[in-house]
Amino acid sequence: MSYISHLECSKCGKVFDADKVQNVCSDCGKPLMVRYDLDSARDAITKSMLVGREASMWRYFEILPVRDRRNIVTLGEGWTPLTPVPRLGEEVGVPRLWVKDEGIIPTGSFKARGLSAAISRARELGVRRVAIPSAGNAAGAIAAYGARAGMEVHVFMPEDVPRVNIVECEIAGAEVTLVKGLITDAGRLVAEREREMGWFNVSTLREPYRVEGKKTMGIEVAEQMGWTLPDVIIYPTGGGTGIIGMWKAFDELERLGWIGSERPRMISVQSEGCAPIPKAFSEGKEESEYWEGAKTIADGLRVPKALGDFLILKAVRESGGTALAVSDSEILDSVKLIARMEGIFACPEGAATYAALRKLFEDGKVYRDERVVLFNTGSGLKYIHLF
Repeated sequence: MSYISHLECSKCGKVFDADKVQNVCSDCGKPLMVRYDLDSARDAITKSMLVGREASMWRYFEILPVRDRRNIVTLGEGWTPLTPVPRLGEEVGVPRLWVKDEGIIPTGSFKARGLSAAISRARELGVRRVAIPSAGNAAGAIAAYGARAGMEVHVFMPEDVPRVNIVECEIAGAEVTLVKGLITDAGRLVAEREREMGWFNVSTLREPYRVEGKKTMGIEVAEQMGWTLPDVIIYPTGGGTGIIGMWKAFDELERLGWIGSERPRMISVQSEGCAPIPKAFSEGKEESEYWEGAKTIADGLRVPKALGDFLILKAVRESGGTALAVSDSEILDSVKLIARMEGIFACPEGAATYAALRKLFEDGKVYRDERVVLFNTGSGLKYIHLF
């Protein structure tokens, strides 16, 4: 059984019924987080029970938000390899280096995790029509999982997204609307029309369940490293659900007794052409400001203002981590270097983490003997137009 208990506002703490369709907090408009009865779960499930379970994120069913397993909509997402990359590590000066490779996941990006969880829970709650704004990869994922669930899917994307993302959605039967502007403009259209059209808004952190799928990346890293955590996790940040989800997962794992109080330093990486999180971090602010003129080759990082920015910044600061930006030229160079040295064709967002590691090592913020995990969040095959 799932030990889902209730929903709680991440800002003001107001409690909501988890068995009703919810978006954001009705009082303050901030994201809702799923809470579990972890005291009961701790007595009922153990790490050893995972042995022999399915090699997908749903191996952690008890701390995922679907009550009835028959409602799970899955394509086998999760349990991606944690690949040692020693040649790449020696190149930068950090030999104990791994890449968590989300590029081989269904639909080609980590977005599959979040949309599998969101669509599964939406299906369980009786939702039949969904809509999403996306920079590309989330659109492809919701189109695939929505099709598998028999839902009506509406996708809004900036008009300059790669053609592959449009085709991916249309081939799965989603209705695609191209928007002049950025993902924030697409999100505005979804929000304006959701009540009129009667669809469920699955925007990043505007519903509680995508983050639950993303948190499984952190659980997998812990399990794949023998229920220890690395010293450093470097993560490319757009909407930020990955960092938020993993930070949530580590707390839940400690409460289950599966790990101790140790935590990795969480490093948030953005592009110099759209860097609201590093700016807010350096200025000591709790929330970011809207980034005017956002532009970068890494489409997933082109998020001028994340709804959960305060949660990203909180996780980074609580962990003793940092936030930094890298240039598009550094990103492209890193894509090529990772492929040539380790055979991994990373997406630009994923390659940004290696560019960031170079800077962090040179600045003395990461040390040679530390264990470092880079997240490649998608397949470079979706970005061949850049090469």
